[in-house]
Amino acid sequence: MTILKSYKLTLAAVLAFCGSVSYAQTGTTDPMISGSSPGVNKDWLPSRTPDGAYDRIQQKDRLRQPIPWQYIRESDILWKKRVWREIDTREKQNIGFRYSGDEHTGGGMFIEVLIDAIKKGKIVAYGTFDDRFTTVLTKEQLMEKVAGKKDTQIVIDPITGEETLKETTTDFKPETITKYRIKEDWIFDRNAGQMVVRIVGIAPVQDIYGADDGIFRGSQAMFWLYYPDIRGLLANYEVFNPHNDMFRTTWDEFFESRMFASRITKVSNPYGTLVGANGESFEMHGLNAMESLYEGKKVSEEIFNKEHDMWVY
Repeated sequence: MTILKSYKLTLAAVLAFCGSVSYAQTGTTDPMISGSSPGVNKDWLPSRTPDGAYDRIQQKDRLRQPIPWQYIRESDILWKKRVWREIDTREKQNIGFRYSGDEHTGGGMFIEVLIDAIKKGKIVAYGTFDDRFTTVLTKEQLMEKVAGKKDTQIVIDPITGEETLKETTTDFKPETITKYRIKEDWIFDRNAGQMVVRIVGIAPVQDIYGADDGIFRGSQAMFWLYYPDIRGLLANYEVFNPHNDMFRTTWDEFFESRMFASRITKVSNPYGTLVGANGESFEMHGLNAMESLYEGKKVSEEIFNKEHDMWVY
């Protein structure tokens, strides 16, 4: 064996050994090497190894863009109606809103994705005094809504019978977000020759429970988000698909494809008390829950028929 051949064999053995060591380190130690990143939930931990039977593009590398909206000229609008909807996350079709999260959905629930983006200054949250985006919430005001609430309660010692005050803290629970309100415009665009829907705003609704007895007190909107400004964020997080883990849509595609179940709670009407409030909801107008549901179905059918009626005119 020549000296040159012996040198080549030795070099090949050294390179093979280094490659095997590098591969072993890549697959077992550093979470940044595997491509994982911290989630929107601080308690969620990324995988320290590639978690799967194949290599998949990591969430931080999926720089997706929202579905482009077709431009609508005001002169091309023949008909328009503003509609308010309510999404109940407890319905089977809306299960994605309550999914606890993984590497590709952000590592948390949908509400946690929104709150994390607000805290980091990626999107702007507006107050719930009205739904016209008139008041911007500060970070301190947001923390009052999502941080733990302190309360005091009387504790009786079972032995001495002595009463003492004990301070308790109730942490924010994402599971209490059971509904989302949506404000949208239905527009007949004569240039496109069809009915077009554009979501304007979205607001998470939280269930409120008593700190002492745990009894349900009611529901309250946390904040409003201007939907066109958050589409870029929603395009980079996936929605859990209960039927196939491989084929998931982004939240932007989810909303634009109308893949959620909802009911109409209000349409623009002249009975509102606030300027620009676009009227009262069905329940505020005196209808009970069943009557409101039927009224919402009626409005939905009117919008569906309106698109066909426009061609008659």
